[in-house]
Amino acid sequence: MQIERVILIVLDSLGVGELPDASLYGDEGSNTLGNLAKAVGGLKLPHLGSLGLGCITEVAGVPCPQKPLAAYGKMAERSKGKDTTTGHWELTGVVLEQAFPVFPNGFPPELIAAFEKAIGRPVLGNVKASGTEIIQELGPEHEKTGFPIVYTSADSVWQIAAHEKVVPLETLYAWCETARRLLTGAYAVGRVIARPFVGEKGAYVRTANRKDYSLEPPQPTLLDHLAAAGHEVLGIGKISDIFAGRGVTKKIKTGNNDEGMQALVAAMDTFLRGLIFVNLVDFDMVYGHRRNAEGYARALEQVDRQLPQVLAKMKQKDLLFIVADHGCDPTTSHHTDHTREYVPLLVYGAGVKPVNLGVRETFADVGQTIAELFGVKPLAAGTSLRTRLGLGS
Repeated sequence: MQIERVILIVLDSLGVGELPDASLYGDEGSNTLGNLAKAVGGLKLPHLGSLGLGCITEVAGVPCPQKPLAAYGKMAERSKGKDTTTGHWELTGVVLEQAFPVFPNGFPPELIAAFEKAIGRPVLGNVKASGTEIIQELGPEHEKTGFPIVYTSADSVWQIAAHEKVVPLETLYAWCETARRLLTGAYAVGRVIARPFVGEKGAYVRTANRKDYSLEPPQPTLLDHLAAAGHEVLGIGKISDIFAGRGVTKKIKTGNNDEGMQALVAAMDTFLRGLIFVNLVDFDMVYGHRRNAEGYARALEQVDRQLPQVLAKMKQKDLLFIVADHGCDPTTSHHTDHTREYVPLLVYGAGVKPVNLGVRETFADVGQTIAELFGVKPLAAGTSLRTRLGLGS
């Protein structure tokens, strides 16, 4: 069967159970979907449930139907690490043998000094911190001095927070570009992130003007192969940022899950061929890292309510993948970081056999399948599921 359009939705951080090496990351017992469902007394996900989400792991309130509408399974992360960039790159065929560097004690003095010299002013912070907490703590001093707040997390990130009325967005973005140029070699973090905020002392809030500056993938991804072959690639949300713009022929910036789903539904009327790649970030950024199981659950139920709009616009030669990029279990008590987990795999389309795809050895099976369906150059990793899905040999 010839596929003309693929929709790839990443439910950012919706892990479905600890990986065998989870203990190396301090993530024993993690299961983002299963644990949050228990924590809130069950989820209402009739549409994701009908596709087979409840067949992948035990989900309170979401049983496994006798006849799921989609092929279903779960995928192990072969790359080292558990961050957004690593997960998305592996989905598109790039497996990292070495995790991105992290800085739990802040960045080295020589690196901070080089950054301060480059931007012409000192920085505040240089600690591992919660982004929402550090702006409350250092926001007043930042407003007085204009010095940027630099911080990191358990992920491989260099984050710069600045008040939009104190530092213009263009300046904040320029500082991030400066940091990105400095962060090479042993300091090559996965992402530099602009974290603008607004408000007053005691009530600062981050805005939707976040911008990510990722490293470029070390080898060609599915997106590169598709673009090189003349196929369109639409990135919705932070997809273009994650891939440093490579292979993305058109992008739509969104501020939250709702905007992402609305952008997808609208794009399906005009973007009729190629790949639509969507990241829904709220699960991770707004709820997972904040240990807000209730909020996570309600956000997931909202996407489930919007899913029929996507399904209704799918054509005979369309294919839908619903996956995640890592876990971020909001029920963990010892950290607020990402969790090392399997991720779900749902594949839906007119010609898809609704089979159990089992446990895949790498996220890259998704990218390899899409590459084969579009007839582009095979990826460096992954096994195509085309035959298993009943889409030809």
